[in-house]
Amino acid sequence: MTPHQWWNVLDWPTVWVTAKLAFWTTGVLVLLGLPVAWFLATRRFPGKSLLEAGIALPLVLPPTVLGFYLLMALGPQSPLGRWWEESFGWRLPFTFAGLVVASVVANVPFALRPFMDAFATVDRRLLEAAQTLGASRWESFTRVVLPLCLPGLLSGVVLTFAHTVGEFGVVLMVGGNLPGVTRTMAIAIYDDVQVLNYTRASWTAGVLLGFAFLSLCLTYLLGKRAQVQ
Repeated sequence: MTPHQWWNVLDWPTVWVTAKLAFWTTGVLVLLGLPVAWFLATRRFPGKSLLEAGIALPLVLPPTVLGFYLLMALGPQSPLGRWWEESFGWRLPFTFAGLVVASVVANVPFALRPFMDAFATVDRRLLEAAQTLGASRWESFTRVVLPLCLPGLLSGVVLTFAHTVGEFGVVLMVGGNLPGVTRTMAIAIYDDVQVLNYTRASWTAGVLLGFAFLSLCLTYLLGKRAQVQ
């Protein structure tokens, strides 16, 4: 297949939706996940183990089960879904915004666990030394913690982005299969197989396979750099 034919085979609106979802999901989890991960990595409190188990639950829960509960939680009959519809005039299920919310929940452990592991390696004496020299807590975090933890944090970012790109069950349950809106590459593969379009399915699957392999290589490389530091 020539490069021109390969370009025409791929469903580019679906590629764009997938990339946009991955960027939004990763961005939200970086903004919200870093402070949460820092708190969990540096604090001890009653019920912490239960909270960490809840964070890790999407790792072992079947995606269709997680997607079903998210669909119910975001639907118009739930308090959140009802509030959203009354405030903004439209529903979350089967929209891109609802898809982002569901994807963020499904990918929480893929971001928080690497973030927590990275923060746990920081020597607290370095923070105490920085604060002794007059640095505020924010300055200590941004100038000491983040540079030391950067490889581990980037591993979480890569894992989150890669997992979002390949997500199927939660995406299908909450977002449906709306071309150009909620249809991702994983769903496109399923649709192509259903209509026996194995050529496009194989090329889309190949793109996802290559992307997943490169993401894992980058994750392991960052992990080794974190160990060296």
